Formats: sequence, C-alpha cells, structure tokens
Amino acid sequence: MSIIDIKVPDIGDFKEVAVIEVLVKPGDTIKVEQSLITVESDKASMEIPSSHAGVVKELKVKLRDKVGEGTVVLSLEVAADAALGASASAAAASISSAEPMRTVISTRVTSRRTALSRLSKSSKASRLYSCFGSFCA
Repeated sequence: MSIIDIKVPDIGDFKEVAVIEVLVKPGDTIKVEQSLITVESDKASMEIPSSHAGVVKELKVKLRDKVGEGTVVLSLEVAADAALGASASAAAASISSAEPMRTVISTRVTSRRTALSRLSKSSKASRLYSCFGSFCA
C-alpha cells in the first residue's frame, strides 16, 4: 500500500473556488470518479471527483476553504500497483498536453511553406521567396 495525494483538476477559468461541501471523511473507501468535494464559483458549482480508488487517510481541505487547480484535496491509500499507474498516467498527461502545441507549430510551418510555394509561382514574388524560403525549408 502507498499514499498518494488527490489534487483539484483543471477547473476552467477560475483561479480559486470555495469548498461548499465535503463528501468523504477519513476511513472512507472511495472509487474512481467518486465525488470528493463540491466547489462553487460566482457562476456555478461542481463536484471534484477522485482520480483513484482507495481509502481516505487524511482530508487536506475543509468547508469554506479556497482551492484552485493543483490544490491537494486529500491523501489516499492505494494498492502499490495503482500508485505506479498514477505516476505513469501523470507522465502520459504531461506528454499529451504538449501534443496540441506541437500540432499548432507544425500547422503554421506547413501553412507558411504552402504560402511561399504559391508565391514562388508568381513572377513578382520570386525574389521574396528566395529571401525567405530558407527560413521555412
């Protein structure tokens, strides 16, 4: 058995939200996606689910606390193989969050290459292409 911290996930455009309800207590056995706390902003309320199953060891928040993305909600005792899965899934999440940026960059480079190849076909733009063509090749 090992202990992991369950944190508040991305909550959108809100920096901090208030905890209006605590749905678990130390000693409770919880499942994946089970609601842990309810938070409220000036626009909406939402439940924060657990990313893992296990036994609640310690609550780190209480009613009326302000929490934001990354705030530790509780400590959870999980099976050793689940803890390894947690670190692997965290690594995979960080890698997958970099993927959209890579796609945007490659799309921009491809768009510039396409634009420059179209420009190179026109006689007026041939000098411009020869000057800037090396930057996008």
